[in-house]
Amino acid sequence: MTLRVSAYAVIVEERGMLLSRLAPTVGIGPLWTLPGGGLDPFEDPADAAVREVREETGYDVEVDELVGISSLVVDPAVTPTKLTEKSQLLRIVFRAHVVGGALAYEVDGSTDIAGWIALTEIDGLPRVELVDVARTFAGLLPSSM
Repeated sequence: MTLRVSAYAVIVEERGMLLSRLAPTVGIGPLWTLPGGGLDPFEDPADAAVREVREETGYDVEVDELVGISSLVVDPAVTPTKLTEKSQLLRIVFRAHVVGGALAYEVDGSTDIAGWIALTEIDGLPRVELVDVARTFAGLLPSSM
């Protein structure tokens, strides 16, 4: 089993929540997700979230606070994934806000589009479960605990 650590950002404004869409080429797309991704070696998780948001959406952001950490075990024998072996995904989720940049799509990456999605429309989107986990962390959905 492998461990993959990644960092994501919950960014909510009047225009909605900033989401990116996993490209069909990643094996589970197209599904909407939070902007974010894996840490580079020795990279601080908050720095990774900022870098990933820029890569996937074109926006420059500042991290406000840690809102939660989620763990998910993915087994390619059970769930469609690009992962080749059973893996634990440790996902660090931050609240952040936009400080610059402009909406742009990632080229040749794990996502193909990004956009502001109205909070009332998220439930109707095909999305990974991390979106709802993060919405709960950020107080946008009631906790099931």
